[in-house]
Amino acid sequence: MKSKVVFQLVLGVICFFGCNNQDYDILILNGEVYDGSGNAPFNADIAIKDSTIVSIGDLSGSNAIKIIDAKGMAVAPGFIDMHAHLDPILNLSDCESHVRQGVTTALGGPDGGSPWPIRAHLDTLEQIGVGMNIAYLVGHNQVRKNIMALENRAPTPEELEQMKAQVKLAMEEGAYGISTGLKYLPGAFSNVDEVIELSKVASSKGGIYTSHLREEGLGLFDAVAEAISISEKADIPVILTHHKAIGKPMWGKSTVTLAMVDSARTAGLDIKIDQYPYSASHTGISVLIPSWARAGGIEAFKERVNTPQLRDSIKAGIIFNILNDRGGEDLARIQFAKVKWMKELEGKTLKYWCELRELEPTLENGADLVIEAQVNGGASCIYHAMHEEDVERIMKHPQTMIASDGRLVKPGQGHPHPRWYGTFPRVLGHYVREKSVITLPEAIYKMTKLPAVSLGLTDRGLIKENMKADIVVFDPNTIIDKATFEEPHQYPEGIYFVLVNGQISIDESKFKGIKAGKVLRKK
Repeated sequence: MKSKVVFQLVLGVICFFGCNNQDYDILILNGEVYDGSGNAPFNADIAIKDSTIVSIGDLSGSNAIKIIDAKGMAVAPGFIDMHAHLDPILNLSDCESHVRQGVTTALGGPDGGSPWPIRAHLDTLEQIGVGMNIAYLVGHNQVRKNIMALENRAPTPEELEQMKAQVKLAMEEGAYGISTGLKYLPGAFSNVDEVIELSKVASSKGGIYTSHLREEGLGLFDAVAEAISISEKADIPVILTHHKAIGKPMWGKSTVTLAMVDSARTAGLDIKIDQYPYSASHTGISVLIPSWARAGGIEAFKERVNTPQLRDSIKAGIIFNILNDRGGEDLARIQFAKVKWMKELEGKTLKYWCELRELEPTLENGADLVIEAQVNGGASCIYHAMHEEDVERIMKHPQTMIASDGRLVKPGQGHPHPRWYGTFPRVLGHYVREKSVITLPEAIYKMTKLPAVSLGLTDRGLIKENMKADIVVFDPNTIIDKATFEEPHQYPEGIYFVLVNGQISIDESKFKGIKAGKVLRKK
């Protein structure tokens, strides 16, 4: 026992003097550095002290507490997710499903939904700690709901001023801009003038505007034009979020929307895009239901579907959307993701539910089941209604950023869209390595510098001296997403190290569960 104590004392003395003689906290040696600029990679070592990159070059003679040998690996800035659903973060604060993708910063509050009030939420996150850096937008739908509930009308002048005051407060409390979900309630009840007025408030504080467009199917062109108009009239940078052309009638029409973006940029407007790399979307089953039918909330909806004439109109609207929008003309393209009231439907399709009920899988019967699902409390669904050519065309556009539209998730929870686990590795493995849709430097630029510039983050998004040490080390020959539409609960492969603010969150592919992230507040 005595010899063991003496050994521990000697070891402690060695550690006390030895650790103070280290040059750096972490050295990443022998890696191929993709600095985030989009330029060709270069071989270099990277030194980290505290939370910062302090030196880049030949550092082979230096010492560090931790040395990472990145030979044969790509070393890139941590990925920045411009569209993340962070609602479960109070329960999943280590952010494992995102960090395992190489994401070190995520922007929450998309599609018009956000926590309220912003400051209280950010304060809580600082208290509990977070596994990645977190920023937020203020949601238009949230603000409208605060003032007007689910009323289908324009605001009074007094109500508009109240909404503007709430946007101003959120910006002062650290929001990075405003998001809209004009396909969702109550945003669908707003007109463009209301959105412009609120966006002017965000713009005056240096914020951005991201939009789930009013339509992504037959009304897509008008919806893109509306977003461009908002950028012009509110003098605000606009991001067409999870940009897509959905529904068979619109397949191939991304040629038009991308030309509209180019034209607006030529005219001096700051229009960008974000995108997830899948040909299926994910949202509530209510997206198939006409918005007017849901005004006033669920009880009002129940009354309408119990009125024969109104029910007929609602069914007609649902059938139209199955044919022309997210339904992709086929009940088999509508896949249930989370169904609290009937778990056995998760992963199955609307066609399967018809057959389970011994109903013909017709559009009419499908529409009746959509109504039943909404009355039962709703469901989230995966909609296989996009074309791969549009996905690739949008990805190639120089102003497109990669963003997951993913929700923080824990294995076993529901039947989620695979993007929740695999967005960033899928781009690097499938679209870069396997399909050569874009190059590796381009892909990393779309995940790092471009989103950092869009958010105004001056200390992240590049591997450069004096930048924050948010870094991903991965094997470009093996990185790949594993999550599928059939088996979504699978983490990606090929990511070996992830550093968040200079702390190792993924160490030799093992998730460490540390909370090294920072809560970011726009100044």
